[in-house]
Amino acid sequence: MRLTATAYNRGVINVINKMAVLFIGAASASALDLKHAAVQLSPNPNAIEKKAATMIAEEVEKRTQLRLLLNSGDGAPVIRISRGSGPADGFTVTTSGSTVSIRGNDDRGVIFGAGYFLRQAHMSRQRFEIADNLSVTTAPKIAIRGQQLGYRPKTNAYDGWSVPMWEQYIRELAIFGVNTVELIPPRSDDDTDSPHFPLPPMDMMVEMSRIANEYGLDVSIWYPAMDKDYSDPKTVDFALKEWGEVFRKLPRIDAIFVPGGDPGDTPPKTLLALLEKQTAVLHRYHPRAQVWVSPQSFDKKGFDEFVSVVEKQPAWLSGVVFGPQVRGSIADLRGRLPKAIPIRFYPDITHSLNAEFPVPDWDFAFATTEAREVINPRPVGEAAIFRRYVPYSNGFVTYSEGCNDDVNKFVWSGLGWNPEANVSDLLRDYSRFFIGSDLGEGFAQGLLALERNWRGPLATNGGVDSTLAQLRELERQATPQLRLNWRFQQALYRGHYDAFLRKRLLAETEQEERANSALREADRVGSLRAMNQAEEVLDRDSLSPDARELRARVFELAEALFQSIHMQLSVPRYQAIGLGRGANLDAIDFALNNRMWLKNEFAQIRSLTDEKARIARIGQIPDWTNPGPGGFYDDLGDTTRQPHLVPGEPFDKDPDFLKSPLTGFGSLPQQGWRVSWFTDAETLGDTPLRMHYADLDRTAPYAIRVVYGGGTPKAQLRLVANSSTEIHGFRAKPSPIAPIQFDIPQAATASGELTLEWTKPAGGGGNGRGVQVSEVWLIRK
Repeated sequence: MRLTATAYNRGVINVINKMAVLFIGAASASALDLKHAAVQLSPNPNAIEKKAATMIAEEVEKRTQLRLLLNSGDGAPVIRISRGSGPADGFTVTTSGSTVSIRGNDDRGVIFGAGYFLRQAHMSRQRFEIADNLSVTTAPKIAIRGQQLGYRPKTNAYDGWSVPMWEQYIRELAIFGVNTVELIPPRSDDDTDSPHFPLPPMDMMVEMSRIANEYGLDVSIWYPAMDKDYSDPKTVDFALKEWGEVFRKLPRIDAIFVPGGDPGDTPPKTLLALLEKQTAVLHRYHPRAQVWVSPQSFDKKGFDEFVSVVEKQPAWLSGVVFGPQVRGSIADLRGRLPKAIPIRFYPDITHSLNAEFPVPDWDFAFATTEAREVINPRPVGEAAIFRRYVPYSNGFVTYSEGCNDDVNKFVWSGLGWNPEANVSDLLRDYSRFFIGSDLGEGFAQGLLALERNWRGPLATNGGVDSTLAQLRELERQATPQLRLNWRFQQALYRGHYDAFLRKRLLAETEQEERANSALREADRVGSLRAMNQAEEVLDRDSLSPDARELRARVFELAEALFQSIHMQLSVPRYQAIGLGRGANLDAIDFALNNRMWLKNEFAQIRSLTDEKARIARIGQIPDWTNPGPGGFYDDLGDTTRQPHLVPGEPFDKDPDFLKSPLTGFGSLPQQGWRVSWFTDAETLGDTPLRMHYADLDRTAPYAIRVVYGGGTPKAQLRLVANSSTEIHGFRAKPSPIAPIQFDIPQAATASGELTLEWTKPAGGGGNGRGVQVSEVWLIRK
């Protein structure tokens, strides 16, 4: 639609000359052997320093089989941990002679310094080394660097995690410089229980707060206001007691964040009045805890009301959060609020479609199978989002629904420390620590390749097969221990799934072409025989032996991920909460062509008693996209067939598509829709969708046939030509979905050009969707 690989990468992964990290000296080719090192603490170490020492010893032993001595003064070399002073969260790590010095500026700086040391070390079986002239002094540029961790059913794996698993993950986030974890209370927009829970939600929330505190991390709570009517004093009293019990039980709370909507539907003034009361309750147990709120889902009236209260800077309010479904951009919000009010960014890093930052121009084959919560490493895309919007904020805590977005979490964490960091280097850091020094570079490149799998039409993206070859070679070289590594398994799962989809897409596209060829013979062989032959083609198994092998491997990897991290990639096999919550193993065989729609058409045609009527109806199928002589056809959800769509800005300028059209997706083809109805071009909020035609016949009358698609069937749309001539006023989309046709006044095309513009009623709230157009025929009458 508007994206090329060159444009996508421009300005995103190039290193900017300013560096947030000060490196004193460069690493030499020689290394300090730490195989027999001891970890030493300063006299009278505090709990955090002891935690850092334990963390180093345990992480080294996992990777090397080496057990370091703690606080031993015998022999050399030595890893010395101490406290100093300097900017918050900062540290210095140096190697000199046979000593590694880790000096944190504060408690968290000690943990982060130890984490940096672990990330720079080269570790494998019976090997533990680090550059012998390392000298780094650094502090983060972004104050708030957080990740959301939701122990609840819809997160697809987290609900199966035990306390030790949570400690490991929180530790890993700390190793990479995260200073805030955000928890979710027992009652939210989710089921109250999961068959995977090892502990009740409240008990696990207490444990996660405790763990974060032991690493010196801030604890935030995403706390939605779920009750129906907070203007009712009884409801308010209930909420104060319910929230108060959570506040009382948690050992550490540094902030709560209450979304204005998504979920929740409370008018702004009523919500803010509730939060003033909740602040008083919070401060009984955690006197220094902050309260943040977002204007999510408010319509224009509600948003303006929210701003009118917040701009008075009430004493209880710590700041405002910008997240999904906030009207306008974070830059717009910054412009509306006093500079004294901090803004925290709440970016959606977990969803691939119908989201704040959807994958640009995603192929429908991915959208209908891998779907919204797929394993989604998007390092280059996430860096573009970060660099576009974080400068308007005081920091971020990401919006996450599970570990499918694990890579994205660590990209954000790295950029939060150093916004100018090279994305490839961040992935090398990630891969060296989690995969190992030997295969780290290959794995980092494999993650970048997985992101490239999603660029452009899948049918022509031969890089998908190259990505799989890279990952298979890594698997061939992997140790048995690495093959049990869940991050390694996730990459393999995606690589195999992508490659299987491509093979199936090519086969099913060719299958449909042969079915259409059979239908074109209806005049000669008769309607019923033509349909029978076409149906026989569509029902034929099109999988090649190598495709079957790929499919089987996807199932094996799904089982491996369930065993390693309780990842629930299937509803019947692993009791995932739902198909749309990452259970894409259940969608692996979903139709990638129009066979479901064709079967429905055949059933309707067979019900006709007149042969001529059947022949005529069949004739429309293979010629569906034909606009007739002098006409034009656009499939607006197909980036290769939308020549008249007016594009917007490049992805790195408009990653949330507030000013630009994006490829959207509606109901699943399995419900009997055409593929071209499942996809659409859409705009968000009050932004119009435009098409432009040039070199039209100035003397000819034209009509427009259009299919309104998308997942918002109740949306009202208006169509205007050349900004002045109404083609139709606000009207509901046809239900069931079907083409509709309108005449274009001849005066509108008399110049030889035509601009069409679709809008929905202005000022609405929610997700801003509604202007969704799937197919357009401009017909010369």
